[in-house]
Amino acid sequence: MDTPFRIGTRGSPLALTQANMVRALLAEATGGEPGDFAIVPIRTTGDRVQDRPLAEIGGKALWTKELDRALLEGEIDCAVHSMKDVETHRPPAIAIAAILERADVRDRLLGAVSIDALPHGARIGTSSPRRAAQMRHLRPDLAIVPFRGNVDTRIARLSANEADATLLAAAGLERLGRDDVGNAIPLEQMLPAPAQGAIGIEVRADDAAARALVARIDHAVTHACVMAERALLAALDADCHSPVAALARIADGRLTMRAELFSEDGAAHVAGEASGDDVTVATRLAQDLLARAPAAVRARFGG
Repeated sequence: MDTPFRIGTRGSPLALTQANMVRALLAEATGGEPGDFAIVPIRTTGDRVQDRPLAEIGGKALWTKELDRALLEGEIDCAVHSMKDVETHRPPAIAIAAILERADVRDRLLGAVSIDALPHGARIGTSSPRRAAQMRHLRPDLAIVPFRGNVDTRIARLSANEADATLLAAAGLERLGRDDVGNAIPLEQMLPAPAQGAIGIEVRADDAAARALVARIDHAVTHACVMAERALLAALDADCHSPVAALARIADGRLTMRAELFSEDGAAHVAGEASGDDVTVATRLAQDLLARAPAAVRARFGG
């Protein structure tokens, strides 16, 4: 390449690790060198503001808006995101060109060997409405305390006794070489956030060359599953306050999705599953869940 292809990313250790994964895959796919691809760190509002839950200060856009601006203004050629942090509705000028093969979708519990092993009244550090509601549903005695920051920050806060336990995505820990930290929570006990464990790459929608380049590292099965989970969020009219967990999988060409919706306090919930040949599974499942959901659950969704 005459000039490096510029890969935009947040500046956290995990984000930089993920951007370097993308760079290595692009170099391999093109037969080029890593130096053909430049990492461009961009500091986001979500990185700067660490003392309040995202839902209180603007939601997922805090992770994406600065990268969106840099992409649309031509400062970078693509942007790398953890897909669970990307808003459901994206600007039409931006396209999701590729999603990498998904890693472990589970959450890991730090501070105890299992949820059942947590002492009565234990303080759980999390700022995720989904994780807070799930933990309260499983253990109504638990106390939720706000907990934000990157992986090392949250581990340090846990070590400083600001909480008795916390939860982190297994995929992020593994990418940082920390897969020995915490204990994985079975999916039968706790479904993940929609798109958890998936890395996405966005480009300008009208940049055909960038779209074609990035598409070379797309993982079709992961892409289809993540887009189905995002379609569920859209059909639910979910936002950053909505406690929703979902996981789509494809086997023998058939897509199956499980999902759960919760009230904010976790006391009420509804679960369901649907299968089909395409993304319309998400719409059917959303309609079924909202039809059966208690009023306390529907209050956080489009029903």
